Amino acid sequence: MKICIVGGTGNISRSIVELLLEQGHELACFNRGERGDVPDGARQIIGDRNDTDKYESTMQAESFDAAIDMICFSPEQAASSIRAFTGVSHFVMCSTVCTYGIDYDWFPVTEEHPLRPISGYGRGKVAADDVFMAAYRESGFPVTIIKPSTTMGPQSQAFRQISMDLSWIDRIRKGKDIIVSGDGMALHQFMHVKDAAPAFAGVIGQEQCLGEIYNMTKRGFQTWVDYHKAAMKVLGKEVDIIGVPLETLKKLDVPNFGICEDIFAHSLYYCSEKLFRDVPDYKPSISLEDILAESINEHDKKGEIPNSDDLKWEDAIITAQRKVADTSW
Repeated sequence: MKICIVGGTGNISRSIVELLLEQGHELACFNRGERGDVPDGARQIIGDRNDTDKYESTMQAESFDAAIDMICFSPEQAASSIRAFTGVSHFVMCSTVCTYGIDYDWFPVTEEHPLRPISGYGRGKVAADDVFMAAYRESGFPVTIIKPSTTMGPQSQAFRQISMDLSWIDRIRKGKDIIVSGDGMALHQFMHVKDAAPAFAGVIGQEQCLGEIYNMTKRGFQTWVDYHKAAMKVLGKEVDIIGVPLETLKKLDVPNFGICEDIFAHSLYYCSEKLFRDVPDYKPSISLEDILAESINEHDKKGEIPNSDDLKWEDAIITAQRKVADTSW
């Protein structure tokens, strides 16, 4: 098939392109050309999707058989992609589990759960998904929507629970304790980008997947304590994990704390049994330790891990917390 990936060089989409090329498809990636070259064997089409007239006319002129939109974040962009790819046999939208928010009626969260997004990102994805599903119902636009949870690979960050800061890796290497939010037992699901790619590739051409929405996670879950202990195994060093209440952390000067407050401090547990049923090739298997080993190695190669000796905020919080209570694991 002749397939277009809108994006194609990002965390998940690069692995999708590589897999589709392995399967013998003809691949083109439409993007602004700002995140490096596309994988070998794919063709790059340089452009800006927000220049809607040119985007839509360029895509229509290509006569693609299928398309995957990895960078659609608004209802306006969704409507534009529908016009751009009218005539394809299958269109896949990359959405997100952030559409569900953090206030759940049941666990694990299935695709039927009410949508209660709390971030602009989540709200934009909900609105975009609504446009696609309306087009499916009203005109038969052949869309499938996939909602990934936290997906990691060589282009993503080795997350920690309380921050986007990477100094936690250096702290563990130096035997320094690290902080989690609350008791660190909030649930989360992590998967590797190479495990994600078969979901996107696997729905294409499958009639049973048209008009469907799928969560995309591994089975089961880890706590953030599990996650950080897995990192310790990778790094070959164990340190204490110090729990600090979320409400306390909100008042402190934790760098890049928003992802914790909005997402990581809360238990997130999604069900992907519908995807396992409809896409037999979807068989995520890469372990959390292997995911972390790759991410940390990439950070080391790029020199991205800061010297924790130069940063005092975490030691100060740990010292203050230990004066209040012993909350280490």
